[in-house]
Amino acid sequence: MQRLVIIDGNSLVNRAYYAVPQLTDKNGLNTNAIYGFANILFKIITDYNPSHFGVAFDLKAPTFRHKMYSGYKGNRKGMPDELAEQLAPLKQMLDYFGITKMELEGYEADDIIGTVSKYFEKEDIEVLIITGDRDSFQLASDKVKILFTKKGITELEIIDDKVMMNMYGITPLQFIDLKALMGDTSDNIKGVAGIGEKTGLKLIKDYGSIENLYTHLDEIKGATKDKLENDKESAYLSKQLATININIPVDLQTSEFLFRQIDTQKLTEFFVEHNMMSLVKRLSTFTTNENNIVDKQQEIEKIQYSTDIKEFIDNVKDEIYIKA
Repeated sequence: MQRLVIIDGNSLVNRAYYAVPQLTDKNGLNTNAIYGFANILFKIITDYNPSHFGVAFDLKAPTFRHKMYSGYKGNRKGMPDELAEQLAPLKQMLDYFGITKMELEGYEADDIIGTVSKYFEKEDIEVLIITGDRDSFQLASDKVKILFTKKGITELEIIDDKVMMNMYGITPLQFIDLKALMGDTSDNIKGVAGIGEKTGLKLIKDYGSIENLYTHLDEIKGATKDKLENDKESAYLSKQLATININIPVDLQTSEFLFRQIDTQKLTEFFVEHNMMSLVKRLSTFTTNENNIVDKQQEIEKIQYSTDIKEFIDNVKDEIYIKA
């Protein structure tokens, strides 16, 4: 089965950094985020067997959202130096894993993930997005699932369109409207002052979108109506800021994201260089026992045909040869 796994690089790097105790290599380089991220990769490959694999990263440069609103993410502290110094070697490690990296000036990792995931969805390939950011919930569908890191870097909650309806009673796209009303303090998106998740959910369930809500504002009573009237401009701006761009200007081919063969030698040398001997051992065991670590471009599936359908069913395991 073809499956794309795409990781929100910044989200997972941050979680790995804070989840793993401080580690340094022989040269004094901090390595806890690298170590945690490597363990995530091993787990993902084992558990989900991706045919395609990518990691998207943010850049320091401002994005189109900063042009819309200069205060966007203005309340965030900068990345700690102890984490920032790990990014370059971590990205090098991804090359040795055979995983595609992607970043684009003017856009966030979310926009890359949104564009790539919807492209693969149209190609009828299952998509798993791994992130600790609820913004990606708007991308969920029957083919696009969010693996949300609830706790640290090990506990993942699977979110799709059905789960969204069960959890919130709204569709994934309506999650944007919810955020437009309640705002998002982590991104410094204001929303409508005084409207929280409970009230926001009720309004979106009743009216479907903020556009329809404001069309029927005369039906809203009391303080809620006043809040909506006072922050109408903020609500519309917040929706723009919260919407993931799924059409960023990139030419995509599914082949760009093929999960290539792990370079065992270079990855081993990398782990040794950074004093990660437990990962050297894990890699050795992993590449010996995991038959999904191959060049996906050479994947071969061969089915021997039988004229007798009963014989075929009885012997199907003997008749299928898979190099995967």
